[in-house]
Amino acid sequence: MALTTLIELLERLDEVHIQMLDLAATKKQAIMENKVEVLIDILNRESKTMKLVGQLEEQRTQAAYAFLQGVGIRSNLNLNLTELSRLVFDPEDKSRLLQIQKKLSGTLHHLKEANELNQKLIEQSLTFIDYSLDLLVGRPNQEMTYHHPSDKGSNVYRSGLFDARG
Repeated sequence: MALTTLIELLERLDEVHIQMLDLAATKKQAIMENKVEVLIDILNRESKTMKLVGQLEEQRTQAAYAFLQGVGIRSNLNLNLTELSRLVFDPEDKSRLLQIQKKLSGTLHHLKEANELNQKLIEQSLTFIDYSLDLLVGRPNQEMTYHHPSDKGSNVYRSGLFDARG
């Protein structure tokens, strides 16, 4: 009974992570097309989905503890799925548990890759925006007024790409 609940929660977690993967693909497109409104909407949906993931994770932890107590282990061990599968003796249940573990692991791996790609795209977009602003406005260290060439002490140079002084 507790194992069935645990497997169902793992399947639900996989479904939610697949939704996050779909959101990541939509986010990638929004970043590439520079659609800020769509990006904000996606971020709000991601936030709601992450809250759901947190709730499911909490339920999964409780189901794992219930399973451990069902097999006679009274301590609250924080075992991973491979370790839990060693305590399952029914071959069919063990197979289901290991199958969902493999599926969830693959989904999480794809989600991690998608998030890393989106992060790189955002960094490139910010770099491009900064470069474009520099082309339009000019570098802050380029003075608009005349200074004698020997007077080099008054120049202000930027320390990096983004100027936090506002």
